[in-house]
Amino acid sequence: MLAPAYERLKAALGIRRKTRFISRTFQYALIDEEVLERFPSDGRPLLPHPAPSTLRREISSHEFIDEWGIRWRMSPPTPYFEAVEAPLRGAARADLDRYPWPDLGHPSRFQGLAEEARALQRNGYAVVCLSGTALFEQIQLLRGMDTWLTDMAADPEFAQALLRKVADLMKASLAALLDAAGDCIDLVVTGDDLGTQNAPIISPTMYRRLLKPCHAELLAEIHSRSQAKVFFHSDGNIRSLIPDLLEVGVDILNPIQVSAKEMGDTARLKREFGDRLSFCGGIDTQWVLPRGTPEDVRVEVRRRIKDLAPGGGFVAAAVHCIQPDVPLPNLYALFDEVAAAGRYPIFL
Repeated sequence: MLAPAYERLKAALGIRRKTRFISRTFQYALIDEEVLERFPSDGRPLLPHPAPSTLRREISSHEFIDEWGIRWRMSPPTPYFEAVEAPLRGAARADLDRYPWPDLGHPSRFQGLAEEARALQRNGYAVVCLSGTALFEQIQLLRGMDTWLTDMAADPEFAQALLRKVADLMKASLAALLDAAGDCIDLVVTGDDLGTQNAPIISPTMYRRLLKPCHAELLAEIHSRSQAKVFFHSDGNIRSLIPDLLEVGVDILNPIQVSAKEMGDTARLKREFGDRLSFCGGIDTQWVLPRGTPEDVRVEVRRRIKDLAPGGGFVAAAVHCIQPDVPLPNLYALFDEVAAAGRYPIFL
């Protein structure tokens, strides 16, 4: 949930504890245990510690520079930070070797995670580790989206060098994480937002030439060092890339943005890929949750469960984190209908 939405829910439930964050940048709230119990959740998050960096700096309560050197600023009433400075926008090939990259594989990032994960498993929860691995997106933030897309089309050698550098950092992070706690992690969350509302951001041909080998390498690191399932996040219409994601080792696809072209027919997605792929999400956040009635929400929940749940392989969830414009009655309808309809055997 986005922090303003979560504050409203906490107030309704009488929770006065200060909100913590999964992501300060995007203002994703870390949900309190009593809320996870009130609206039953099967999983609990596991969060590596921040990476050592010489670049991280607090500027004000509304502006900071992160470990990668990216400047973020919150400009109210916008409820999250936006990237306002891409530190490698003007970089050349030689600059990549001189840049003060964060140490993603530093042991301090993973201290205590195994003990925390084992405690969660003893309590009956799936351990969902947020690895921070998002290669395409991270480079987009470092380079600027316009520059990064131009790189891939006009200077593929530079693009490959930058991909190699960042992929190696992320591979070191995954190796250290899984060496420390891999035997007690159930899901490793990775991803890259590869889609727009209508189509992939880059062509499938470009994806296969530049990004797919790196994704395959990173996901192989997870599978070779653990029994964890790979949870891969990508918004947008990525229907044409699903076979590629299966080939590189994706087990669970999120968020199934049903408002995006070719993603709305969830029954078709289940028929085509459900024997090889689990789905997480699918409950529309673009129209139904913020603009529909509670009954509209219930109908939506039942539809997605009917399409995606038979035979297993569906994690019922909203397409995106709950936004501030979602009315509380709609949020309750989502939780309650999942609890009522999302039990096996499925009879919808």
